[in-house]
Amino acid sequence: MKQHEPDFLALEYVTITKDPRTGLVVAIGGTEQAAGILQHSGGFLSGARTYHRLPHGLPFEQQRLKATTAAHALLAAGHSVHLDPALNMLATPDGDRDAALRYLGHLAERVAAAETGSQVAEVLTEIAAPANGLLPLTRQVVVRAAVAARALEGTSSSDEPDPIDRLLEITHSMSRAAQAILHARNHAARAPQKAPVPPPGTPQPPASRRR
Repeated sequence: MKQHEPDFLALEYVTITKDPRTGLVVAIGGTEQAAGILQHSGGFLSGARTYHRLPHGLPFEQQRLKATTAAHALLAAGHSVHLDPALNMLATPDGDRDAALRYLGHLAERVAAAETGSQVAEVLTEIAAPANGLLPLTRQVVVRAAVAARALEGTSSSDEPDPIDRLLEITHSMSRAAQAILHARNHAARAPQKAPVPPPGTPQPPASRRR
């Protein structure tokens, strides 16, 4: 007997964003049910058949509050919603930095739990890979910072060592450090794998005897 795929009801997608031309916060798409939620939960007004909008003249924080409230009410009702991150009051301003810190913590956990050389090598690759490793990317930031600082400062007339020149010297050290880490990565990847240890109580095969 042929099996048929079940039918699922997919509500229309709603996008809540700020129109750069008019400066209005608009909600585009959605069903009649979504329109009611936008009106009652977010205070949106019917702009046309295809969109709703917040009233003119609202302060930006009020726009964010109403847009966020409406978006979460729509999600709770089962609608698919895209809320412009700039309007999301629940978005953390340091979200990218927090994600980077979590990523570094995850790498530390991975290498602490590593049981093979290849697992250590994978973490070292994340740190020093030439294209997108953490250390080469950090070096690029330092180089750009030194160039920007030099452009803003101009030529130094002090007899003391120039800190910008010193910063550029550090970037060479960072390149050498990345190469050393990749060399260690290759060494770790070639390390022999440990034989699995049988759990306690596992009977061992009898040793062969010579006759």
